Parts: sequence; C-alpha cells; structure tokens
Amino acid sequence: MATVERIGIIGVGEIGRAIVTGLCDGAGESPEVFLSPRGAGTVAELSERFGSVRVCAGNQEVVDRSDVVVIAVRGQDRHEALAGLTVGGDKIVVNVMAGVGIDDLRRTLGTDAPLVRAIPLPAVRERRGVTVTYPSHPTVNSLFERLGGVLPAEDEAAFNVFSALTGTLTAHYSYLAALTSWAAGHGIAADDADGYVRGLFQGVGRALNDRTRSLRQLAADHETPNGSNERIRTTWFTPANSAALGKALDDLLAALEG
Repeated sequence: MATVERIGIIGVGEIGRAIVTGLCDGAGESPEVFLSPRGAGTVAELSERFGSVRVCAGNQEVVDRSDVVVIAVRGQDRHEALAGLTVGGDKIVVNVMAGVGIDDLRRTLGTDAPLVRAIPLPAVRERRGVTVTYPSHPTVNSLFERLGGVLPAEDEAAFNVFSALTGTLTAHYSYLAALTSWAAGHGIAADDADGYVRGLFQGVGRALNDRTRSLRQLAADHETPNGSNERIRTTWFTPANSAALGKALDDLLAALEG
C-alpha cells in the first residue's frame, strides 16, 4: 500500500486531533501534517507537541502542501469552510463529515480528485479501532491501517449503516452515567459509584476482544437462569425497547442518506 507522506486536516476538532495524535505520538516516523488555523488553541497545542505538525495560514495552504486532505469540519459548516478552495486532481480527499455524501462534496469542491468517505473514531488516537471507508482506495487504506485498521464498505448505502451505528456512542456513556446516578441515589459515594461502573464495563470491553464468541453468546455466558442479569435484560431491555432502538437507528439512517 502507498505510504502517506504529507497529510492536511481542515477542521481540527475531536476527530482531527485524534488522527494527528495517532499518526505522530510514538508511532515511528511521522508524516508531515498540515493543519488549518481554525481552532487556534488546539492546532497550536498539536504543533508544539509534535515536530512534524505545521499550522497553515489558511485552508488553501493546507490543500497545496498535502497529498491527502482530510475534511473534518462540521457538515453544516462545510460550505463556508470550503468556499473558493482549489483542489487539484492529484490530491486525495478524505471526507469524515457525517451525512455528507461523495456527490455532495464533489459539487462543493468542484474537483476531479478521488474522494473517500471515512468514519474514524476517537480510538484512532491510540491506533485502535477500525475505520470504515468508501470507496476503497489504497492510499487511504494505508493511512487507516496505521491508525488501527480499515474496513472498506461495499457501497455508500452500507457505509451509511456503519455511520448510523456510531450515533449510539454517547447513549452508551449516558447509560453508564445513569447507573452511577442510581447508585449515588442509594447512598453510594459518587466517586465510588463512578469508579465501580467504569471498572465493571472496562471488563465488558476486554471480553469483546474474544472474537470466538458472538455477542449473543457473550450475553448468554454472563447470565445464569433467573439471575440478576437475566432479570434486568428481560424487564428493562424488552422487545418494545429493542424496537424503539431500531426505529431510532432507522430514522438516523434516513437522515444520513439525505
């Protein structure tokens, strides 16, 4: 696979920061990374921390100095952030904006350059987790293999399904926060409840590394008949609750498909 030597990032928020950190923090020889000036505090911190990171005067300079350009602005800000940019056909553009399709971005940029959609998650900071891409491109695959792995989707419809799944992350954190609040409401010190819930579900995370067992099998293996886990699963995560989750995901998918 082709090695990426010069990477530009337009929009250095949580995901942009994670990509830079994964590429530059103890991962061997780092590529040159060029950042847009927006978000001055973040880009200044990254350029001071990593010697291969440079802050550019504007977004056009990011494009001009890079081989691969990652567009990580918020979708609703894309027209303002990308207005007037000239992107030559020799560049590769990686679009990490949720809900912004390839045709939409091509119209905005007015370029013949290869466009690849990607769903990098914060775990790329530690070079963990798989990044879904579409369409498959050897240079982009190489970039995300370096950051934890790559999963090229078969088509843009499949890509949108994976994208919808990422919309469940903060609901999971909120679920854990609700458990902590419940325990605190029953007299457990807040710090103790927080620490216990974190430890409980860190163990779940480690169990997920066992790919020899399906997710349903993992659930079954953690239950005993008429036990506490079975009780909560069957009385709280009911078929109606499961259907409501499916409906929420269906609605999100429809929105992502535009």
